Amino acid sequence: MSRNRNRSSKSPATPKVQTADGIQNVAARVGLGTNNQNSGSQYAFTPVSRDRMQMEYAYRSSWIAGQAVDTYAEDMTREGIELSGEIDPDDMETLQKAAHQFKIWKSLCSAVKWSRLYGGCIAVLMIDGQDVSTPLNLDSIEKDQFKGLLILDRWVVSPSLNNLITEMCPDMGKPKYYQVIADSMALMNMKIHHSRVVRFDGVELPYWQMIAENGWGQSVLERLWDRLIPFDSITQGAAQLVYKAHLRTYKVDGLRQIVAIGGQALEGLVKQIEMMRTFQTNEGITLMDSSDTFEAHSYSFAGLSDMMLQFAQQISGALGIPLVRLLGQSPSGMNSSGDSEIRQYYDSVRNQQESAMRVGVGLIYNVLHRSVLGKEPPESFNFEFTPLWAMSDEEKANIANTISTAVKSLSDSGIIDRSTALKELRQSSHTTGIFSNVTDEDIAEAENEPPPAIGEIDPTDLLTQNASE
Repeated sequence: MSRNRNRSSKSPATPKVQTADGIQNVAARVGLGTNNQNSGSQYAFTPVSRDRMQMEYAYRSSWIAGQAVDTYAEDMTREGIELSGEIDPDDMETLQKAAHQFKIWKSLCSAVKWSRLYGGCIAVLMIDGQDVSTPLNLDSIEKDQFKGLLILDRWVVSPSLNNLITEMCPDMGKPKYYQVIADSMALMNMKIHHSRVVRFDGVELPYWQMIAENGWGQSVLERLWDRLIPFDSITQGAAQLVYKAHLRTYKVDGLRQIVAIGGQALEGLVKQIEMMRTFQTNEGITLMDSSDTFEAHSYSFAGLSDMMLQFAQQISGALGIPLVRLLGQSPSGMNSSGDSEIRQYYDSVRNQQESAMRVGVGLIYNVLHRSVLGKEPPESFNFEFTPLWAMSDEEKANIANTISTAVKSLSDSGIIDRSTALKELRQSSHTTGIFSNVTDEDIAEAENEPPPAIGEIDPTDLLTQNASE
């Protein structure tokens, strides 16, 4: 009796049912997994990044593809950097001149471009007299050895996937060497050590997809491919519709018989049409048989512009580049200036500069400092990427007033001396455009002067007064 009671107390086994996230209505055929057309949709694997010729044809022939590749790269490199630290101002100017002489930023722009187009690119530090296959030793760099950057895209070099970096460092797992192919413009068949390379990837991929791309990322055009083609197709289709915007038809009674018979009847019809075309002008007249019918049909282009704009907005959103920058299009809507979109875009560019360029640019300027100045940079040597957003004159004046007030307060309290105050004011000239005329002689004279007596006018008072005026 107890056995039966125990058996009956057991709950029946729960049947296994396949579940899925999201709402479904089988009766109404709503939701993924039900019998509807949307359930048949899936993402296809179309790795167009591997087709080098296709990428190059798109870049050369489609202006929107060229903008997708060039715009971000140009904005990441067009303003350069501002040097800082305990370094002589003359040395700073010398380094910046050397950077322009060696076309550092133009080369970096090309490297970012080809990484976005192909999925990967490297910039090789060219140091005269050193073997590129050996690790880079910064202390071995002598004066005037640095000769610039050599840009090699992913189709010109082959990374050593069987010889990876095993030391624990940020580059652990990356290729240790890059083998240059025989058709390269320089360093043919040579092996380059990773420490002499500044590497740029396109769109970063997960591990196995990266392996499938020979250790590189993918082109920025790959995600846009199914949007680039419709955008260019709509543009070309709209251009072709212009030729058919005004169609004219002419109904001829018994046309089939005339064409079938041919001979004089067909020749007469053709001669009649030619005569109509001759006299059918703005001031002419159309002559035809009373049983014939002439009609004109005009095509409406309504909706095409909206459709092109929608595809352009999708491309803009996918790239993270506002339309005002991508297409050069003026912002629409009431009280719309496009400033907020541009500011957000510049913030995105700044993030990319910090994440993708800071380490590489730091290495380049370290090498440049040793080669141009013949000495290693000080520990305080640093830099910041120059902001892309240009301040108005009013904003600059407000910042200058704030800086000068703060410097004066520190000088009056004795925390800094007058020479340091003048140095701080001159350094702020990169941002404000004011105080740039403070010379080294002024600073040296302030260092040799005794502290001002009570009631004596401080030089910073005059500078503050000039800034406020």
